[in-house]
Amino acid sequence: MTETIIESSGNVFIDLGIPQEEAELLALRAKLLNELRKSILEAGWSIEETAQRLSMSQTRTTELVRGQHEKFSLEILVTLVIRLGKRCELRLAA
Repeated sequence: MTETIIESSGNVFIDLGIPQEEAELLALRAKLLNELRKSILEAGWSIEETAQRLSMSQTRTTELVRGQHEKFSLEILVTLVIRLGKRCELRLAA
């Protein structure tokens, strides 16, 4: 049996057949969530310390660290990035 390899569009959500508008939003949320998780892991913070720094419950912090992106809106993720003292910029590309 041979497998067909299909080149990625660069957005896994589009590749999965999700409509482009929704796929772009999902990709933005995934990118922000991954950046947040990376920052938290690099800092070595506990769930309790992270929750305090981000002004959110330990339950929500655990969801964040576990990568449960469906539980966080794009707006909340941007807010959390800012609470970590980082800038969040949006670049438009053709």
